Amino acid sequence: MGRLGIGLQLYTLRDDMARDMEGTLRHVAKLGYEGVEFAGYYDMPADKLKGLLDELGLKAFGSHISLQRFRENFQGEIDYLKTIGATYAICPYVGAEERESVDQWKALIAECQALAVETQKQGLQFLYHNHDFEFHYKVEDEFVFDAMYANNDAIKVEMDVCWVQFAGQDPLAYIAKYAGRLPLVHFKDFTKDADGKLVTLELGLGDVPLDKVIVAAEQAGVEWLVVEQDNCQKAPLTSIENSFNWVKEHYLNVHN
Repeated sequence: MGRLGIGLQLYTLRDDMARDMEGTLRHVAKLGYEGVEFAGYYDMPADKLKGLLDELGLKAFGSHISLQRFRENFQGEIDYLKTIGATYAICPYVGAEERESVDQWKALIAECQALAVETQKQGLQFLYHNHDFEFHYKVEDEFVFDAMYANNDAIKVEMDVCWVQFAGQDPLAYIAKYAGRLPLVHFKDFTKDADGKLVTLELGLGDVPLDKVIVAAEQAGVEWLVVEQDNCQKAPLTSIENSFNWVKEHYLNVHN
């Protein structure tokens, strides 16, 4: 069983990336992260970004690409991913106006299936990234989360364990359920505030059974643990360093 790669979802550093993309990526690499998942390219040409990533020894394994960008510039998005050496084209979110009914979800699932097939034809893979709202509706007696992957094998899974647990589900069981189809796990921690709303935290400070998630991910054939913190209580660059230190202490330093 090989070691999981340790990546970072750069949405965590969106303000730093907007100010200084190159400097931010250099900092991420210096901390020890092995790969990155993009959430926008901040107008940097793909060939320039590829050169920078190669220099830093960072693997660009995937990118969050909005449905709007898929719809408006599918080929451009695929070509960018190919240039930077990425494998995974990931739908990160569905706007509230597009998911207000079961019929809308059925249409979205069909659209994602079509995108997945076209992505596969070009040698890449299409993944869907969940929040909690995929557990608010059912399609054919299945949660939307599960309906997304039923009756097709083209769509792969990027599972956000934080949102799965926040939705009242067992992330360990869901990781096992999608073994072999789950290359990426969003590795996050959280608690709830006084109103029951999600508060994302640095790794090890919240309620997610992170050590057990690592074991389940290894057993399920996951390739990358993707550290993410939607909103940080400290400077984001400090928070990603603290979270990486947790990963080192609990996984990298003890992995055989």
